[in-house]
Amino acid sequence: MEHYTMNLTLKVWRQKNKDSKGAFETYPVKNISSEMSFLEMIDVLNEELIRDGKEPIAFDHDCREGICGMCSMYINGRPHGPWHANTTCQLHMRAYKDGDTIVVEPWRANAFPVLKDLVVDRSAFDRIIQAGGYISVNTGNAVDANAVPVEKDKADAAFAAAACIGCGACVAACKNSSALLFVSAKVSHLALLPQGAPERKSRAMNMVAQMDKEGFGSCTNTGACEAVCPKEISIENIARLNREYMVGAATSEK
Repeated sequence: MEHYTMNLTLKVWRQKNKDSKGAFETYPVKNISSEMSFLEMIDVLNEELIRDGKEPIAFDHDCREGICGMCSMYINGRPHGPWHANTTCQLHMRAYKDGDTIVVEPWRANAFPVLKDLVVDRSAFDRIIQAGGYISVNTGNAVDANAVPVEKDKADAAFAAAACIGCGACVAACKNSSALLFVSAKVSHLALLPQGAPERKSRAMNMVAQMDKEGFGSCTNTGACEAVCPKEISIENIARLNREYMVGAATSEK
């Protein structure tokens, strides 16, 4: 693979805190390697800003391995950038060419208030999990892994849903800022497994109620969420969530 360097123009959203008014600021970045990750490129820019006595750009990151879901940012109008099924930290600068202008901004959703620059508060997802994304377990020794048989097709589907990293790209892509793909992945993961049975009748109802309380919008049925999900979570999970919700509602009325 050919290695090359490039000069770019970055237009980055800067916002002091959630109560202040933000705006885009323009920064030139030079001699950027095509093999750098997108976050490494921002690291280089931040080092230059610090040397010049300026405030570095705040952004979320942790593992930089596409696992934690923290590297959430809008890049040229697409969550996580141009590559399909990819997180921002795994996006490399070979996706761009010399002279490109790149616009970087935070998620835009009422439920994800901007804390600073590109950092948003995604604790709403944590509260949705707390509302029902758990299972009951007895105390004592851990049971053997094969003690509870699980059909392979259900195990595979549960594993695929559990791949959700909670980054919020689905919310960012949805014109209504819906969190249904995230919630449905978490509900599906547990609904498909026998370990999730004790809370099954209330899980979907409780998590959807918390989702609505947090201010997320309704599903648009356009599939934009699935299209930008870095882990390719299927919208089939939303259909499963709807079924789980209806079963819970019918059961609670009796």
